[in-house]
Amino acid sequence: MEKANSIEYKVYGEYALFTDPLTKTGGEKFSYQVPTYQALKGITESIYWKPTLQWVIDECRIMKPIRMEAKGIRPIKYHGGNDLATYTYLRDVEYHVKAHFIWNENRPELSADRNEDKHYQIARRMLERGGRRDIFLGTRECQAYVEPCGFMDAKGAYDETDLSFGVMVHGITYPDEAVREEEKGHMTTRLWNVSMQKGIIHFLQPEECEIRKILHPAKTKTFGADNFTGLQEFEGSDLFGLD
Repeated sequence: MEKANSIEYKVYGEYALFTDPLTKTGGEKFSYQVPTYQALKGITESIYWKPTLQWVIDECRIMKPIRMEAKGIRPIKYHGGNDLATYTYLRDVEYHVKAHFIWNENRPELSADRNEDKHYQIARRMLERGGRRDIFLGTRECQAYVEPCGFMDAKGAYDETDLSFGVMVHGITYPDEAVREEEKGHMTTRLWNVSMQKGIIHFLQPEECEIRKILHPAKTKTFGADNFTGLQEFEGSDLFGLD
């Protein structure tokens, strides 16, 4: 990368639910105290994403006190009807996020679309408009909003605090993003030991996570004219000076 490819934004909402998978076995859901790498990556992809690139989350700053709220929920059963469950949400959250993009080397067929300045400028404009797709914090019912900000703007609730949150899910490596040979053609889950220094979580990059588990074989999604209109942007055109 030779040009600017980093964005900083704040994401905030009334509720968040970054589900601890250990709590799902009984039908309940209990949120982690802080967002996962995968959740923040999903938010960033909702701002702007194309299969040509991958977003990497660098840091997350916890701006508001960590508070929880339990709610009685009636989830739909697989075979019809409703059940009763308790979901424990984070309440009144705000995070400052710093992220950058890299090229997806597993998609050489899209190499002609690797125009760094184009993607950065689109991402910046989409962020100013509140994102390209709906933003939510962990689950669909937790609607959220994004807007540009300086990462160190404003005072955070934990600016003088160091905390450890133990082992948490980092994210999932999908087949089209796998780097390790044994993980290509598979889905892999990653875990890591989370700590916060002065209110900031410094994320490991996906390939730096040592706690990994290959889940099952999976196919890489293909993109063509039927499901990727962006292909028209650079095929047989010098619109972006790529010929």
